[in-house]
Amino acid sequence: MANKPVSGDNRTRSSVSIFIIAGLCCFFYLLGAWQRSGFGKGDNIALEVTKTTDDCNVMPNLNFESHHGGQPGSVDEPDSKVKEIKPCDAQYTDYTPCQDQSRAMTFPRENMNYRERHCPPQEEKLHCLIPAPKGYVTPFSWPKSRDYVPYANAPYKSLTVEKAIQNWIQYEGDVFRFPGGGTQFPQGADKYIDQLASVIPIDNGVVRTALDTGCGVASWGAYLWKKNVIAMSFAPRDSHEAQVQFALERGVPAVIGVLGTIKMPYPARAFDMAHCSRCLIPWGAADGILMMEVDRVLRPGGYWVLSGPPINWKNNYKAWQRPEDELREEQKKIEEVAKLLCWEKKSENGEIAIWQKRMDADSCRAAQENSRATFCESADPDDVWYKKMETCITRSPNPNIDETLKPFPQRLNEVPPRIASGSVSGISVEQYQEDNRKWKKHVSVYKKINKLLDSGRYRNILDMNAGLGGFAAELTSPKTWVMNVMPTIAKKNTLGVIYERGMIGIYHDWCEAFSTYPRTYDLIHANGVFSLYKDKCDFEDILLEMDRILRPEGAVIVRDEVDVLVKVRKIIGGMRWDFKLMDHEDGPLIPEKILIAVKQYWTVGDNNNNSTSTR
Repeated sequence: MANKPVSGDNRTRSSVSIFIIAGLCCFFYLLGAWQRSGFGKGDNIALEVTKTTDDCNVMPNLNFESHHGGQPGSVDEPDSKVKEIKPCDAQYTDYTPCQDQSRAMTFPRENMNYRERHCPPQEEKLHCLIPAPKGYVTPFSWPKSRDYVPYANAPYKSLTVEKAIQNWIQYEGDVFRFPGGGTQFPQGADKYIDQLASVIPIDNGVVRTALDTGCGVASWGAYLWKKNVIAMSFAPRDSHEAQVQFALERGVPAVIGVLGTIKMPYPARAFDMAHCSRCLIPWGAADGILMMEVDRVLRPGGYWVLSGPPINWKNNYKAWQRPEDELREEQKKIEEVAKLLCWEKKSENGEIAIWQKRMDADSCRAAQENSRATFCESADPDDVWYKKMETCITRSPNPNIDETLKPFPQRLNEVPPRIASGSVSGISVEQYQEDNRKWKKHVSVYKKINKLLDSGRYRNILDMNAGLGGFAAELTSPKTWVMNVMPTIAKKNTLGVIYERGMIGIYHDWCEAFSTYPRTYDLIHANGVFSLYKDKCDFEDILLEMDRILRPEGAVIVRDEVDVLVKVRKIIGGMRWDFKLMDHEDGPLIPEKILIAVKQYWTVGDNNNNSTSTR
């Protein structure tokens, strides 16, 4: 095997491997992948951990094999032959199935339709493992990752040229450096955010969740983190190569997305603040349909920030090289739609305008003379998956229901308004509190199984079936963030509850590829996912998607029924994962089990198996 490269802080790939062994030695019996390499220079954390793992019998009562026949295959199906899944060709290193460039160009360009999700049919799906690029290394730990990304992980220099004067990104040796600049804040995101904070209560926990539309490399979201504000950033996969990929390599929440013709995959009243910094979105066009969609996801009392054209067009039209009349009309339309939505303009300073959505917008509209507001007829404003945007205004919630949120972090463990009001059918306050206690117990066990959970090793975490957000709540820390996914086929839609707790998430159907680049998550948690999709799509497709978005040496925790996990285990036996099946923490008689796994480190050309482009 070729020597593995060294990252910018002199940590070698082998050192991270040893680090993982130290945390999981009690439960892994396939350690050969790591035994061939030694410690890395300067990896003091790994050295320290190995000093404290003399006793590998931390939780021997969870050993599944000893309770169920002693042999790994003793509870397998009769046909226990494992199918080896081959690597994909090198051309698929950055493959994004539902935002594939060649497929996108076959769709209409009108209203950005071609940049929306267009997933391959079943017969065109890849059935191979996406390789990491040659030289791939584990990203730096937060907060260093905010400012530095190893060049080998996203070897694209185009932005360093296109955005050179805007201070987005610089190439320095074997790393990219992110100075914190942006098109509208070339002097740095910190100063820009301070300017916003003079109008918006960013510093006191009132604003916790934010939406960044057309985020670039997500420097706005990256620097909001120190304010304890978590931003959901999105940008299309377009000519600005690797924007979202850079964001995720930096450890900033982001997805591939665009405001086009389909509703955003977020619940109503989710965000405390929405932001557009020269995002080139035509806000006033089509009777303000895009602003109406922002209004749907913006909480009452939430803020909308627009910086750049057409704001302050009188002083900037020459610099922007656009006609005065065009810019004047553009801002006029935006102002008219904002008034229709009952957004109050709080500030216009330089090229930055800030509006606030009124707490009781319906009464505001009733007071407007000749209001031309058209309200949406849909009874469920959270029903958005592949649903077309409409030129209508989402009604405010029942005025008799108090949806006021506590400042963060207090709101994390308070009973969310949607639960307290009974808005989520079938979930009482008592059930919500019991769910929190259950996940406190589960995550406590996870931390004993994998001692790296609290170390900062896992920055980007994905929960594939988030429920009420109990898993993410227990991991809330400056070191990590969790993308809470609400499956579109979940029995109860609780994503709005997760946002009310001060966390972020997204709707998704796991029969399709996720809207992200390969290798963007350090840890994936799947609670009941395979039981949920048992009769909906192939387990292999779901597992291959998990492998695509998981970083080399990333970890997986799957919690599900034993008969389901036996089938899952058989598939991952051919996927270059090291894994172990364990009993439920309450004992071997509980049918729910836990499977833990680590994806092996390998890159393009760094294997002895022939690659394939099998579809």
